Amino acid sequence: MRKLHRCTYLALVLFFFLLGYPFLLFYAKNPIRNYNKIVSFRRWISLAGIYAVGIRVQVNFEEEVDWSKNYVICPNHSSFLDITVLTYLCREPFSFMGKVELLDNPITRVFFETIDIPVKRDSKISAFKAFKRALELLEDKKSLVIFPEGKIDDNFPPTLHPFKSGAFRLATEHNVPILPVIIQDAWKIFWDDGKKFGSKPGVIHVDVLAPIPTQHFGKENAEQLETAVYRKMKDRWDLYNKS
Repeated sequence: MRKLHRCTYLALVLFFFLLGYPFLLFYAKNPIRNYNKIVSFRRWISLAGIYAVGIRVQVNFEEEVDWSKNYVICPNHSSFLDITVLTYLCREPFSFMGKVELLDNPITRVFFETIDIPVKRDSKISAFKAFKRALELLEDKKSLVIFPEGKIDDNFPPTLHPFKSGAFRLATEHNVPILPVIIQDAWKIFWDDGKKFGSKPGVIHVDVLAPIPTQHFGKENAEQLETAVYRKMKDRWDLYNKS
């Protein structure tokens, strides 16, 4: 049944994507002008897919988030559904930074060719271009989602792995607050790409921690910021998964 549920979910996402594709194709001709429209279509496609198969998202905020500000949003990463969770959570337009392989996916390609930022992990040139594009988006007051673990854990059940520095260097470069996000239960519903265990209906619980200002860290202390964010997220992850 879990394998059937996964196939149904993927088929529905493809169906909703094809419904919106003519509009996306049109908007993609001028992604700067149509940035907000493309983001809205991504949200619609993502949420329609999970709602249709009985998956819901429940968010707990440590404190109220001022969505008029832009953030470097740092979530943990354990599921294909994490992208959908972020589209549910973020009320203002934002971009993802993700692996270049997402350009090979027919659904994610249109977004990573327009509003999102692909990066090849083992290429310094690709990393530099991605960093530059990310700074441009932050300067334009857009929020940016970066999974600081860099990838989904190969082991099941997943744990929170040490972070990479990119998100924290970007945040301190422009004094943009970090917004830590802990996505709980997504791996129980749809671990990784779902090929091994399939998927099932359920509720994904999300803990949004208080935004962390970066001004007092400075560019030279990005590593301290990284450590502080990791500890906060690890404590919340461990507390939830031990309860």
